[in-house]
Amino acid sequence: MRVRGWFVAAALMALTSVISAAERPNVLFIAVDDLNHWVGHLGRNPQTKTPHLDQLAAQGVSFTRANCAAPACNPSRAALMSGLRPSTTGVYDNGQDWKPVIDRSQTLTTQFLNAGYNVYGAGKIYHSQAHRDGEWTEYFQGKNVKLKRHESAPDDGVGGIKFYPLENPDEDMPDYRVVDYSIDVLNQKHDKPFFLAVGIVKPHMPFSVPKKYFDIFPLESIELPPHTQNDLADVPEAGIKMAKPTGDHAQMLESGRWKEAVQAYLATIAFADAQIGRLLAAVDESGHREDTIVVLWSDHGWHLGEKEHWRKFALWEEATRTVFIWRVPGTTPSGVKCERPVDFMSIYPTLCELTNIDTPAHVEGVSIRPLLKNPEAKWDRPALTTYHKNNHSLRSERYRYIKYADGSEELYDHDADPLEWHNLANRPDLDGVKAELSRFIPDRNVDELPRTTR
Repeated sequence: MRVRGWFVAAALMALTSVISAAERPNVLFIAVDDLNHWVGHLGRNPQTKTPHLDQLAAQGVSFTRANCAAPACNPSRAALMSGLRPSTTGVYDNGQDWKPVIDRSQTLTTQFLNAGYNVYGAGKIYHSQAHRDGEWTEYFQGKNVKLKRHESAPDDGVGGIKFYPLENPDEDMPDYRVVDYSIDVLNQKHDKPFFLAVGIVKPHMPFSVPKKYFDIFPLESIELPPHTQNDLADVPEAGIKMAKPTGDHAQMLESGRWKEAVQAYLATIAFADAQIGRLLAAVDESGHREDTIVVLWSDHGWHLGEKEHWRKFALWEEATRTVFIWRVPGTTPSGVKCERPVDFMSIYPTLCELTNIDTPAHVEGVSIRPLLKNPEAKWDRPALTTYHKNNHSLRSERYRYIKYADGSEELYDHDADPLEWHNLANRPDLDGVKAELSRFIPDRNVDELPRTTR
């Protein structure tokens, strides 16, 4: 009887272990920097070449109306990693230190550490080098190799928009070495589940990658992004102030090198896609594909002359919309697009729910697990993006509504105007649309934190 009792107990322990493993899948958390919606499966730019991102989308659910929490690296990442919106923390822009207002106990990585995960990080997860000890089991910073501009490049670019090919091979690029480290982690033997955060810096400026990626996009074949004359004529002053049309865009027009900048951005996207491909192949080769959640996101979009604007730092479609892909074993269907508008505040609570970790009470986002299981499920929330105090953009399936701190507004009907060329905010018949979207503007909008760095 004792032998039988021991056997039953051992069997129950083994079953519990299996259930526990199934309930605590690994997480591969891929962050890409400054990648807008120029990826093949989203269809925004037919010139782009992103076979690996498109393959991942074909294996899971891709969101076609995914928006960042803030159109700048620092506030976007601080919000996503803490679960607290910029309007709650005061982290609205780059150069504002998030560490005094976001406690270590509140971060996404801390929740996974406390749940018994090994938490690895590499590359850019928070802004710049603002990683904090105690949030990681191990963090790989890497060492930079000197990168040399290719002899074919006349200079570093136009004004503040930097772009040029490199003479270096892929192996010299920081992103390549970040992926190397991540592949090593995937190939290790793990005695507990892991959370692996991989931060790919490209296509962040400078748009400088090995020349072979530029050669994929011959300059004579480059098409400029869709644009129209006097696009800012119906935009309020607050929006024009964000666009700065007399800055980067005026310099680019004067230089005559707009197509070169577009070529360089496409080349840099192609390089980033190649590194993501190496990482995803390693997941399959390591045997972890069936027990690992993959979530891939970019911190915000990027303008390349649309609305006479360059960079992020605005509340329009190009700056706020980006790539967002989930592959969750046993949950996501394959190759399905979700048209529901979501923002990246959803990542924290969704990962907690998928791994059976309690979502902390402070988290302000909503889990999108229902959409991962059924991308056509009912969803009645717009995506919310904030840039500086009291400037908000709300994106529904049909409309984008922007409300600035001075009370001025923009409203775009994406069914008729997907490029946001016609501001409809002054139409009385659309007051109900604005009122409905206004319900989701945060009640609390704290003051901006002091800016200490760029």
